[in-house]
Amino acid sequence: MSAYPIDRIRADFPILAQQVRGKPLVYLDNAASAQKPNAVIDTLADFYRRDFANIHRSVHTLGERATARYEAARETVRQFLNAEAVEEIVFVRGTTEAINLVAQSWGHSNLKEGDEILITAMEHHSNIVPWQLVCQQTGAVLKVAPIDTHGELLLEAFERLLTARTKLVAVTHMSNALGTINPVERLIDMAHAHGAKVLVDGAQAVPHLAVDVQALGCDFYAFSGHKVYGPTGIGALYGRRGLLEAMPPWQGGGEMIRTVTFEKTEYADPPYKFEAGTPAIAEAVGLAAAIEYVQGIGLEAIAAHEHDLIQYATERAAEVPGLRLIGTARHKGAILSFVVDRVHPHDLGTFLDHYGIAVRAGHHCAMPVMDFFRVPATARASFGMYNTREEVDLLIYALKEIIKVFS
Repeated sequence: MSAYPIDRIRADFPILAQQVRGKPLVYLDNAASAQKPNAVIDTLADFYRRDFANIHRSVHTLGERATARYEAARETVRQFLNAEAVEEIVFVRGTTEAINLVAQSWGHSNLKEGDEILITAMEHHSNIVPWQLVCQQTGAVLKVAPIDTHGELLLEAFERLLTARTKLVAVTHMSNALGTINPVERLIDMAHAHGAKVLVDGAQAVPHLAVDVQALGCDFYAFSGHKVYGPTGIGALYGRRGLLEAMPPWQGGGEMIRTVTFEKTEYADPPYKFEAGTPAIAEAVGLAAAIEYVQGIGLEAIAAHEHDLIQYATERAAEVPGLRLIGTARHKGAILSFVVDRVHPHDLGTFLDHYGIAVRAGHHCAMPVMDFFRVPATARASFGMYNTREEVDLLIYALKEIIKVFS
């Protein structure tokens, strides 16, 4: 087995070469947004220089080239998720928009008073609020499966909450606040046994884990481009073709129609039915470049590298006086959330920045998780394919120095 090419990978990300406050940048905020390799930056620049035009409506050369690259990007996403058909891939702005699309289209059409939606206590706000909204609109009821003090889902409690009234289960593949990796295939099987549909929030999973939607058996799967080393403002929703065909559009406008008169509109087939207006064309092309870059490194290799980093970081964190980890699941991704005695997480984030270290501090759009662990916020170091053990050492050193100030 060849060694992990960390030096080549780091050289591919030009932003990592800079200094922050006179220190080499240590970027540990990948769960919020990952940095972009030259392959993505160059693809975006090349597209705008050579091929940009609006798509699907033009017969001129630039329009045809732009359309071809946009639809090729859809095929790249299809292969990335192993969806059965390209019609099952809808381009959206990101995971948040994908979940809102399902909530307002599928949910509004299929839910009625007394029906239930089941989520978990570790969800991001984007997998909570859209369901609250659709419950208010339809009379459906939101149920929440509990977690334990390690940040693991209580599977027996989850299964007990599944009933004939459960119409949809929406669950994160990997928690952004805790790093917990849920056994989604098992959860999907449980939900389907009760006749429920399943949406998986894959925003945190796809940069770190190989995802096969056919093997998982989910009905919907959503992810964001900016977390998988691609541009912002682009993501994808996978939906089973039959479900997408039966769902009404949730936005109206150009492109999502077949014919329009003042009396009646006939809608296009999926995925175009859900892509009203001019889409994020260049961003979709850039997303394809990001996926191809990740696949060139290999998700198995990336996962192994990141697993080593989180194990090493967890061991080193034990050396820091007063540090408590929030999220210690047996199966977790490369996320280290923590609090430190006498130092607010926001102060930790500010002080770490003076060492050139970028971490996230706050509730991470997961306020119910913070409430469960009885903390106002956490500091979160999240690792990506380009991070190193040396950067973990710098993080631990900086934390020890900061704590001395507060001792």
